[in-house]
Amino acid sequence: MIPRYSRPGMAKIWEPENKYQKWLDVEIAACEAWVKRGAIPKKSLAVIKKRAKFSVERIDKIEETVKHDVIAFLTSVNENVGPDSRYIHKGLTSSDILDTALALQMREAADIIISDINDLLVVLKNNALKHKDTIQMGRSHGIHAEPVTFGLTFAIWHEEMRRNLIRMNAAKETISYGKLSGPVGTFSNIPPSIEAHVCKKLKLRPAPVSTQIIQRDRHAEYMNALALIAASIEKMAVEIRHLQRTEVLEAEEPFSKGQKGSSAMPHKRNPVGSENLSGLSRVVRANAVAAMENIPLWHERDISHSSVERIIIPDSTILVDYMLARLTGILKGLIVYPDRMRENIDKSFGLFFSQKVMLRLTEKGLSREKAYALVQNNAMRSWKERKDFKNLLKKDAFVKEYLSDKELDKIFSLKDYTKNVGQIFKRVFG
Repeated sequence: MIPRYSRPGMAKIWEPENKYQKWLDVEIAACEAWVKRGAIPKKSLAVIKKRAKFSVERIDKIEETVKHDVIAFLTSVNENVGPDSRYIHKGLTSSDILDTALALQMREAADIIISDINDLLVVLKNNALKHKDTIQMGRSHGIHAEPVTFGLTFAIWHEEMRRNLIRMNAAKETISYGKLSGPVGTFSNIPPSIEAHVCKKLKLRPAPVSTQIIQRDRHAEYMNALALIAASIEKMAVEIRHLQRTEVLEAEEPFSKGQKGSSAMPHKRNPVGSENLSGLSRVVRANAVAAMENIPLWHERDISHSSVERIIIPDSTILVDYMLARLTGILKGLIVYPDRMRENIDKSFGLFFSQKVMLRLTEKGLSREKAYALVQNNAMRSWKERKDFKNLLKKDAFVKEYLSDKELDKIFSLKDYTKNVGQIFKRVFG
């Protein structure tokens, strides 16, 4: 069953019709290789290519009896081919077909996800440039730290998603391997040349060594790449959720005409899209753990991985495809409130200038410890009494011994916090 989150392109990859067609592609390519070796008559290959078809409904019906999907598939194909079907699946085991075809499906899914990431990168870059100079309070531990620009947030996300693009491309290469080496990988009834032909035709590489299956660390790498993408998506979603809180309200998700936020409270505009992404990210990360558990199998192979993969690989690719598209849409329509950002900056009474004041005092000859204590005392008083930090410093007799009012006014300038943003952008965007 294809999850409800699936988009048409990705869903098609995991539909039975495409899966069985991939199986058939592998089988026919193997027959072609056998013809080259003179082990199958050319006339038989022509018949196989012309008549080899399958019916999903028929496969399902046969499987009810045989309890084996590959046998059910082969039976359905053989019913259409006739006597020449005896050459199909020559020297092969089920996993030769399953694993090679799965590589094709995972590669197709990777191409869609790579395209999705590239679409997101464009939006992230556009938002970064748009808000390069949009000043905002930076927060650590959720508490006012020092000012940043909102554009830097998008630059950070862009750089992280670019790393995810590299990971996904690498995972695609890691998974692009086929295997046609028989029941335990020894080529006992099929020569390596058959595998080489099939893999070349399907644009895969032969697994250098295998058991009955392609080793599952490859699949785990792929799934972990998806998990990292999902984690990055959640990172962005969490930030949007925080920024949309009423007490902050520096940015919020687009709210479409006719949309409703609550069945009880008509005023609500909730970050439901971002919350949805946070939840789905947990599923993708959990699936990556399951993929890791699939690596240690008994001897040359057991089947414990199979049932897991039938769920986690389609589900994770479908979810990540959906998540990337949804996040791209949210960020395209993101509503940003620069005036609110400036209001929030003022809510901490200028306390974020504390480091600059401390550093200037050390330049005047105070030890760091004394400068820290002096600035902290005034900072705590500012916060407790809700008074302007700079004015308190100007009235502090000890501070006045070292810093004039003019010097303090110069220290309390926002420009220093954004003076190197351009250089950072050059490093990120070139």
